[in-house]
Amino acid sequence: MSYTTLALVGVGVAVGLDLWVLRTRLLRRKVFWTSYAIVVFFQLATNGWLTGRGIVTYDGAAILGLRLVFAPVEDLLFGFSLVVQTLAWWVWWGQRISVVGGGGGGGGAPGGPATARGPRRRAVG
Repeated sequence: MSYTTLALVGVGVAVGLDLWVLRTRLLRRKVFWTSYAIVVFFQLATNGWLTGRGIVTYDGAAILGLRLVFAPVEDLLFGFSLVVQTLAWWVWWGQRISVVGGGGGGGGAPGGPATARGPRRRAVG
């Protein structure tokens, strides 16, 4: 498989994992896209520096050739996949721990930020 094909498969797996398998639906939340904008800014800065200086190079036959700040678009696709999968698993496991630990629903990691259902409450003691 080419780098492009693998990047597209990665995006498909990440989207499917978020929306249909784990059902965390992060991609439907404004907070995800706001956070992702911050992540992609630093990804472009780092990747642009590495590829622009020739520290990392790519075989032109393995990529589409479209670049953004020197970085192949495939790198952005892989980065997106990694961020979505990491956060989807984080939220999914957080929901499981919260239910098992008796903390009720609420989503996110235990002790995490407030959710649409209301603020997180911690037991005193």
